[in-house]
Amino acid sequence: MKVKPAGQPFIPAPSAHRAAAAAAALVTVAAGLGVRAVTGGDFAKYAGDALYTVLVHTVVVFLAPRVRPPVAAGAALVFSWAVELAQLTGVPAELSRGSVVARLVLGSTFNAPDLLWYAVGAGLAWAVHARLVSWRAAGRP
Repeated sequence: MKVKPAGQPFIPAPSAHRAAAAAAALVTVAAGLGVRAVTGGDFAKYAGDALYTVLVHTVVVFLAPRVRPPVAAGAALVFSWAVELAQLTGVPAELSRGSVVARLVLGSTFNAPDLLWYAVGAGLAWAVHARLVSWRAAGRP
């Protein structure tokens, strides 16, 4: 067991960040499936949009474990918006016809309110990520 020197904050190894990101991704997918199973309509759709961006945030943290929360949230939001705006071209719809994975990742039809809900998801992911970073910096488990 490593002991941290007095006065030095404990900084977890990248593997710990990756493990936490992978666990967060699983929880996010479970939440998305749960929302779909229990609710329906607009709530399920827009909750799914927000959770999509939260999931992208977890992937960003997995790939770059030392990324700062606002950078990870910004990258997740830009990616989500780019996917939504790409739907205006019809390319995602065409790809979605032949692949379930493409349909899940790229969607098929542009919907302007989705852009707002992606921002909500990015804000939520940023807040949770920042809170976890501050807890770690304070030496909390």
